[in-house]
Amino acid sequence: MGITITEAAAKHVQTFLNNRGKGVGIRLAVRTSGCSGMAYEMEFVDELQEEDVVFEGHGVKVVVDPKSLVYLDGTEVDYTREGLNEGFKFNNPNVTSECGCGESFGV
Repeated sequence: MGITITEAAAKHVQTFLNNRGKGVGIRLAVRTSGCSGMAYEMEFVDELQEEDVVFEGHGVKVVVDPKSLVYLDGTEVDYTREGLNEGFKFNNPNVTSECGCGESFGV
């Protein structure tokens, strides 16, 4: 399936990369954390690693390591505004539970 990124999310990532002045894209990963078991991590990617899997949408590269891809396959990265809150949202079909605060998830 892979990882997809919406146009809204891609625009925000591209703006961040342009302001930063360098980078080939963003890395999406998972780490053990929170009350539900796992949490999303995003960071800038300046250099690709040999084992990285790269997906591209709307001109932005989303880089994932193979271990994280198991939990993220099929995920859509979006950018939403809800009232006064705005930020990246992960629509992950593998999620079976989420904590109340939205910081972590289980698969």
